[in-house]
Amino acid sequence: MSRYESFDTSRLRPRPLAERANKVTLADMRPLPAPGRREEVEGRRSPLENDAELIAFARTVRRAGEAGRKVIWMMGAHVVKVGCTPFVIDLAERGIVSCVATNGAGMIHDFELALIGATSEDVESNLAGGEFGMWEETGGHLHAAARLARERDMGYGEGVGCYIEEQGLPHREASLFWRLWRAGVPVTVHAAIGTEIIHQHPAMDGALVGGLSYRDFLIFVRQITELVPGSAVLNVGSAVILPEVFVKALAMARNAGAGAHGFAAAVFDMIDHYRPRVNVAERPTATGGRGYLFLGRHELLLPRLHELVTAEPAPEE
Repeated sequence: MSRYESFDTSRLRPRPLAERANKVTLADMRPLPAPGRREEVEGRRSPLENDAELIAFARTVRRAGEAGRKVIWMMGAHVVKVGCTPFVIDLAERGIVSCVATNGAGMIHDFELALIGATSEDVESNLAGGEFGMWEETGGHLHAAARLARERDMGYGEGVGCYIEEQGLPHREASLFWRLWRAGVPVTVHAAIGTEIIHQHPAMDGALVGGLSYRDFLIFVRQITELVPGSAVLNVGSAVILPEVFVKALAMARNAGAGAHGFAAAVFDMIDHYRPRVNVAERPTATGGRGYLFLGRHELLLPRLHELVTAEPAPEE
């Protein structure tokens, strides 16, 4: 028996989501552009001083999708909060993005959009009174989704997508988890216990969440084993968790005999973080392939990337 006392979660009093003010709503989701021709796409003002590298990377992504090679998209929660998931969904439904990996916060914001059409509370004001993250429906539903995943021998992200389907959540069309579950594209959730608001909920089961997250890690590693020359990996807005998950998954894949060399790896973020740059763009491509670093706001870079990947005809060399 432990020598140390732990917190009694029966003391917690979650509040209903209806009482929470939200900073992001469905109105903030960015619409997909109408299909554009090459000259229209290349004529737009780029968020980068030199757009040539983004065009080159977009070409790799497009060709990977056309050839059935892996395009693995890792992302933090900010992608959801700035309304950019429609671009990820569209590329996955086109058969270009073949796997999406996110953290627990990405799952939570996506789920809340599907449930109430809004997300992202005011942390500072709610923290003052101990209300930050203490929302009944978010934790209650997502822990129910985790139990469903365990009962049906599913992964974490897979279980959330299935739960959204079976509950018929009113705004599910906006959910990356539901849309990709329906399309048969894996979405993996990489939880860090204690970093996500649902871990504050009285229904939290650490063994369950940890087990499901580990299962998703193994699903993710399986995707990594299929990286070949011409494949592409993106890390969008995750400064720590996804770069660390990726470099461990890559080591496992290579240790087990998978090639996993020669692919393109790109980091998209607002500033140059050490871990994404080194663990995604540099170290994994040191034995072949090419690394990219694109710095700028997601709401500018991701629409531009989407336009370049989907433009007809494709941007030329």
